Amino acid sequence: MAFVKRLVQLDVDSTFIQQEAIELLAAKAGVLEQVSAITESAMRGELDFEASLRARVALLKGLPEFVIQQVQEEISLTDGAEELVAELHAKGHSVALVSGGFIDIIEPMIQSLSIKYYKANTLEIVDGFLTGGLIGPVIDRAAKASALRDFATSSEVAMENTVAIGDGANDLDMMAIAGLSIAFNAKPIVAESADLKINEPSLRSVQTLIGI
Repeated sequence: MAFVKRLVQLDVDSTFIQQEAIELLAAKAGVLEQVSAITESAMRGELDFEASLRARVALLKGLPEFVIQQVQEEISLTDGAEELVAELHAKGHSVALVSGGFIDIIEPMIQSLSIKYYKANTLEIVDGFLTGGLIGPVIDRAAKASALRDFATSSEVAMENTVAIGDGANDLDMMAIAGLSIAFNAKPIVAESADLKINEPSLRSVQTLIGI
C-alpha cells in the first residue's frame, strides 16, 4: 500500500495542552472569573472570537512579563500528545498547532517537540509589562482554516489527507475543510459537526482513528 502523507493540525488550549493559557494568565492578574465567563461564551459560539479575545487580553493589562515564564511552567500536555507528535514525525507525517492563545506561552513546547508548523497570537509587551493589547492579526476561526490550507501546501499534503482536531467554536472552520475532523471533549456545537469524537482526556486514540 502506497504511503499517504498526512497533516494533523491540533488546537492547543484544552486540546493539545490540558489548560486554557489565558486563564492561567488571568489567575495571575486576579481576573480569572471575568475571563472564564468570556471564554465559555466564546467557546459556545455566542460571542465573536476576536472581540472576546481582545476583551480578555485587555483585562491582563499591567501584568509583568515574567508571569509568562511562570505560566509556561504550569502548562501540561494532554496525555498522549507528546507520543502522538513523535510517532507522526517518525512515520513521515506533519504536525501543526494553531492557537487562539499566545505564541509567547507555547513557543518552548513547540521547539522541544520540533513542530515546524504553528500559528498563535502575540501579546504586546512594552517595558516589561503586558499592555492589554495584541500584535498583528488575531488567530480566529478563519485564520485557523487558512493556516490548515497553508500548512498543507507547505508540507505537500493534499487537503483530503488533512486532519483537524479541536474542541471549541473557534475550530469549526478548520474542521469543516479538513479531510477528517475530530472533536476532542468538545462543546456540543463542535461535537455535532465533527466526523469523529474523542470523549476521554487523552489523545492516544488519534493514530487508530486516522488509520496510522
